[in-house]
Amino acid sequence: MMEEYGSTDFSMVRYVPYMGVIWTVNEASKLGFYNGHPDWCNVGQGQPEVGTIEGAPDRIENLKLEPSDAAYGPVGGTLEVREAIADWVNRTYRKGMSQYTAENVSFACGGRLALTRLYSIFKDGTRIAYKNPDYTAYEDYLYPLRHNCELIELRAEERDGFTIPVDRFEDFMHDVRPNAFVFSNPCNPTGQVIKDEAMDRYIDAARKENCLLGADEFYATFSYNEDGTPAENAVSALPYVKDINRDPVIVFDGMTKGFRYPGWRAGWAIGPKYLIEMINCAASAVDGGPSTMVQRAVIEELAPGHAEAELLATRKEFAVKRKMMMDGLAQLGIHTPANQPLGTFYLWASIENLPGKLSDADNFFYACLQKKVITVPGHFFDVRPFRVRPTKEPYRHWVRFSYGPNRQTIKTALERIEQVIKEYK
Repeated sequence: MMEEYGSTDFSMVRYVPYMGVIWTVNEASKLGFYNGHPDWCNVGQGQPEVGTIEGAPDRIENLKLEPSDAAYGPVGGTLEVREAIADWVNRTYRKGMSQYTAENVSFACGGRLALTRLYSIFKDGTRIAYKNPDYTAYEDYLYPLRHNCELIELRAEERDGFTIPVDRFEDFMHDVRPNAFVFSNPCNPTGQVIKDEAMDRYIDAARKENCLLGADEFYATFSYNEDGTPAENAVSALPYVKDINRDPVIVFDGMTKGFRYPGWRAGWAIGPKYLIEMINCAASAVDGGPSTMVQRAVIEELAPGHAEAELLATRKEFAVKRKMMMDGLAQLGIHTPANQPLGTFYLWASIENLPGKLSDADNFFYACLQKKVITVPGHFFDVRPFRVRPTKEPYRHWVRFSYGPNRQTIKTALERIEQVIKEYK
């Protein structure tokens, strides 16, 4: 609802809805919530816990400013931070393979901005494919392009655990032939993962059809084995790139999730030199470039040995919390798909069997708010670039639960959700 101020109704401004997670926080704030509130359990949050965890290096808590920090820096990041990112990528994903360099890296103030730069360089007529369900922000990236580009949906099916099987993806690439396909992997919200041979075939299909494959890998660190134990390696498309400057693959990552520094707003894109150059050219108009002081902190965090210890400790701790959340929800009659999610710190779970109105994600959300618990209704992850919602939401029985908070918060949230369910029986 547009609010009038004096004689101006601001009708020249389009209505911009909050993204899903921000909407839930905004609704909770009406009841007194704020980030860090000791009485609230935010299991809808899209950030990991940021404090000390067992086995991790000391957190970076101090940064000395340099006189040069007061000046503008390069729009795509300093040479030093781009070299540090390339080095970390090469030692993590490219051992014994061709090596990425600073010229393959663009640094930005956060992942959303890095992705915004990519979407800003698609020319008119580009056929852009997107997956459902997926990260809520993709709707906002695609919305401005709806009149100039062809937007093509690829919907994951519940019977496949909300993933896109590789055979289906290959057929889609061959039959539909999009020019670009960007997706989160591991997937926010479902936690499903494309990896190993499947990822190799995804890239091969994109290569054959000359389709730009954009892999949003901010949750790459959060990788688990079938038994729930932490996986040995992170999930990435980067080990399967054959020619770093010709293969149509661009990967996005940053400090936000695995390194647990979301407030730094530090993200990057890594891909072919020409594509990175175009992204940096766009950055000169889109945002003007990142803070140099944050980049120096990133270099410190990516130091050999330090980065590896951080990510390993994170994966181990989150494997424990994954089990806590999965077991706790199952005991409440809330279930994940049959092929359990092997990535992220989210559980995409069905509340269809809960009593009465609780089986609807919006009703469940508001009922949990009364117990000071925040969740995220599933319909927010149904990406609709034209902003036309269906009468019957396809994910109305689905909820995204986050085990990003610490163990005690998860335990308390599960206890309160149990109280909500008991009150409805």
